[in-house]
Parts: sequence; C-alpha cells; structure tokens
Amino acid sequence: MRNEHLIRLVSLGALLLAWSALSIIMADPEILPSPRSVIQKMGELWATGDLQKHLLDTCFRILWAFSLAMCIGGFLGYFMGRNPLANAWIDPWLIIFLNLPALVLIVLCYLWIGLNEVAAILAVTLNKLPLVMTLIREGARSSSSELRDLAKAYKLPKLKVLRHIILPELLPHIVSAARTGLSMIWKIVLVVEFLGRGTGIGRQIHTQFSIFNITGVLAYSLSFVFFIMLIELLIMQPFERYATRWRQHA
Repeated sequence: MRNEHLIRLVSLGALLLAWSALSIIMADPEILPSPRSVIQKMGELWATGDLQKHLLDTCFRILWAFSLAMCIGGFLGYFMGRNPLANAWIDPWLIIFLNLPALVLIVLCYLWIGLNEVAAILAVTLNKLPLVMTLIREGARSSSSELRDLAKAYKLPKLKVLRHIILPELLPHIVSAARTGLSMIWKIVLVVEFLGRGTGIGRQIHTQFSIFNITGVLAYSLSFVFFIMLIELLIMQPFERYATRWRQHA
C-alpha cells in the first residue's frame, strides 16, 4: 500500500516537472504559464474570496443534481430491474437519454425553462439519471431471489428486508453509480455554468476565456479539480472500501 502511494506521488511530481519544463521551453506565459504562476493566481483568488464564492455555488448545484439523480435513478433503476414489464416500457426512453448529447439537454432546459437555477440543476440531473438507472437496474437483476423467498417465508418486515437484503446487495452498484456519476456530473455542471449562469467555476472559466487569460482558466479549473480529488479521497474511496469489504474475507 505504501509503495502504491509513493508511485502516485512520483507520478504527480513527474507531471508537474513535465509541465514546468514545457512552460520554460515555450517561454510564453500567455500560452502555457508555469505551475508557480498558476498557484500564485489561485492564492490571489483565494485571498480575495472569489474562489470560495464560486466554488460554493458550483458545489450547491452539484449536490442538488447528484442527490436528485441518485434518488430518482435508484428508484427507477431498481423498479426496472425487478419488473420486466416496467423495463420494457422505460428502456426505450433510457436508451434515448443515454445517447442524447449533454449539450442538447442543457440548451433545451435553458430554452424551455429559462436561464435560472431550476433549469441548470434539471439539465445536470437529466444527464446523470440514465447512468444511475442503468447501473442500479443491473444490480437489481443480479440480486438473489433465494434471499427474498427466505425473507417472505419468515415474514420479515419490509423495512428489515430493505435494510438487510436489498441495500447490501445494491451497495456495490450504488457506489459505482455514485463514483462514475460524480466524475461526470461536475463536468456537466461546468458546461451549464459556462453557458447560462452568472456565478460558479464554469462561469469564471468563461470569463477568463473571453479575455484570453490562460492563467485564470487554469487556476479556476485546477482549484476545482483539487476539490473533487479531496471528495474522491476522503469520501468516495472509503465508501467503496466499505461496500466491498466482504471481498477481503471471501
């Protein structure tokens, strides 16, 4: 495990060295600023409070869209996985939304609802929903019917069946949906903000792009990437280890 962490640190260091070397070779900060310049810019944005403000606005949208997509998608996906008739009805819609470009949904939500928070959150939710439904549906299909028959024979309350049978079986699929969904959802949020919001990291990237400020673009982008990496390390990975802990004893 220690060797793995060391390799990750060395790999990240190699990336920073390559970036530094390339910025020196190009010798044009308007095209590729050095890591030091970007870090200094991040510090300036933090000192003024701009970075925290826009980061919080983006996180607010992510939290709402993520929660809605996981709850609605989890329910519909499980319903489809356990009910073949419902799956036959909903599956064509699912295929359409899986293949519909994110940009199309974003533009349509803005045109139909307006340039507001409801449209922004709805656009992100609709883009993530099909992925969650697909993963949870597969988990419901692969669940054990024997355990449910046993629970029925012993007349277990539905709440206990949910807690001790359904959720443990679905947990690895829920974790997979959450991790892949999170990696996708924050990118879509940035596009939503880029196109039609007045605040957020995506909007600031748009502003920096409009004045051709590469340092500003990288500063806002990397700040948010670091934040997402913290969520991955502190929340998602421990949650995944908890969900798959049974494999260590298999």
